[in-house]
Amino acid sequence: MLDIPLSALEVAMVQTGTRAVDTLRDTAAFAQGLEALGYHRIWYAEHHHSPAIGAFPPVVLTAHAAASTSAVRLGSGGVLAPNHAPITLAEQFGTLAALHEDRIDLGIGRGPGTFDEATARALRRGAGPATDAEYRDDVAAILSFLVDEVALGPLPEPWLLASSPAGGAIAAELGLPIAVAHHIRPDNTRAVLERYRSAFTPSRWCERPRVLLCVETVCAETEEEAVRRAGPMNVVKAGLLKGESQAPFPTPAQAATHPFTEQERQALAGFRSQQAVGTPETVVERLAHLAAETGADELMLATPVHDLADRIASYALIRKHAGAATAPWTGGP
Repeated sequence: MLDIPLSALEVAMVQTGTRAVDTLRDTAAFAQGLEALGYHRIWYAEHHHSPAIGAFPPVVLTAHAAASTSAVRLGSGGVLAPNHAPITLAEQFGTLAALHEDRIDLGIGRGPGTFDEATARALRRGAGPATDAEYRDDVAAILSFLVDEVALGPLPEPWLLASSPAGGAIAAELGLPIAVAHHIRPDNTRAVLERYRSAFTPSRWCERPRVLLCVETVCAETEEEAVRRAGPMNVVKAGLLKGESQAPFPTPAQAATHPFTEQERQALAGFRSQQAVGTPETVVERLAHLAAETGADELMLATPVHDLADRIASYALIRKHAGAATAPWTGGP
């Protein structure tokens, strides 16, 4: 049974043949569509210098979506702490929480949000990658500023994003709920959760270990159509395997003729086997299995498909097939 809340990660792909303004317009329509379907929360990720994914600050997308919805939770999934001054993030999301009471999440991550070293250094004003200790201190400072200096009323709900055991350890130490990036590094999921649960310390933010699992999910009426819609992201992943991140997000037709190497095909098949792609029956069964296997309290679905209507349709099919078995959104955190 799939009896936990479902949420969504919106990556804001800039599709071939469209403009950034079209992607921004779609984010509001996406938020409205998923609110109507009863999804619990929508998060926006921080990316930079990628032709496939818009460099849209999560705080701006959160504000944009919040202005056109009334109930669904919204926030970052995540903002990348080393790229920002802690007090700035606290001020931004504290303000959003005051404007949209009990609807704002502050998901915090570590990576640079880019595969380009020059861009990463520009974001960090010439500094190199943050150490574990520096990152931990940044997260602690954000939480401290939220409480001590910029609290304007209800606070945003903080989460720590993690794809490694080190991230799980920091979330445990600070007593934060954890969002596990199974859609990026599925082979690390078990180790992340073991480290998190074994070392968790209760805090004002979270009394017990609380897990959100993010899964790449593409659902369609037929297996063939689901695979077709998943094709564009496979092209992007294949580029990343070769250290290339400059290709735009292709159409399904373009992806269908992409010349994958045998090594890429094997790597993509291995990744797909750990996600949820297929018919509604297949996808819901796979999601239920992942939830049971990990003990997740919530699933977040990342659906990087080319067309907005196809993206919303994937989420709609999952809700329809899960039906009453899926825990409905209730408006709470």
